[in-house]
Amino acid sequence: MHKLSLASGVLPEFGAVDVIEAGAAAGFDAVGLWVDPLEWTAQHTRDARAALQRTGLPVLDVEVVWIRPDTTLDDHRKVLDVGAQLGAANVLCVSSHEEGETIERLSALCRHAEGSGMRVALEFGIFTEVKTLSQALGILDRVGHPLRAVLVDPIHVDRSGTTVGQIAAIDPALLPYAQFCDARAERPDPANFDAVITDAIDLREQPGEGALPLAAMLQALPQGIPLSLELRSAALREAFSHPALRAKAVLDGMREWMGVLA
Repeated sequence: MHKLSLASGVLPEFGAVDVIEAGAAAGFDAVGLWVDPLEWTAQHTRDARAALQRTGLPVLDVEVVWIRPDTTLDDHRKVLDVGAQLGAANVLCVSSHEEGETIERLSALCRHAEGSGMRVALEFGIFTEVKTLSQALGILDRVGHPLRAVLVDPIHVDRSGTTVGQIAAIDPALLPYAQFCDARAERPDPANFDAVITDAIDLREQPGEGALPLAAMLQALPQGIPLSLELRSAALREAFSHPALRAKAVLDGMREWMGVLA
């Protein structure tokens, strides 16, 4: 069985404590938390730790380390430090920087994560400068640190032209977890950044309601890999204003789809 985690992107308008409590109320096995290094304080850490202790939920990942020319390693290290304090298993990274700087910063983050229990997971997608799985794996080869990892998200797999066969060929040691969602068949124009972002944060769909080959993608991933349900959906936000009800709708949709597979 896959452990199912509530991704922070399901509840983007809510804080960490609300996400934790919603995940627990809905019946998730874990949660993911958004950590903005410019806004996160020691009080946020204390509140989140208390909520995690109350609910007994672990943190699958913290996000996002966004490597850009206007961000610093100190900003990135803070996300990792918060993740370590919360017992997170992974930190999600994306890069909008050139390849050399991406490699340098990821290498530094892997070294910083040593002893924390966290993996440093690089997500690829056409909204970043690491647009394909092949690019991501090439960067990770050059990083070479045992804590490096790659993060697979079905919508970005599809939009980047990555194949199920390519996913199946990934070294399982590089896949500590994966994201999961469905998406419509219509792909945004890669040259239209706004359309790409809208597709990723507003138009995702419940498993089985879109057009992605999710069963094949799941089969290509390591057996029992933890899954972060990354259902960023304007429709779900409109239909379920209460965080716990939205979280439950996402979990119910996933379980229903998995039940059909079984």
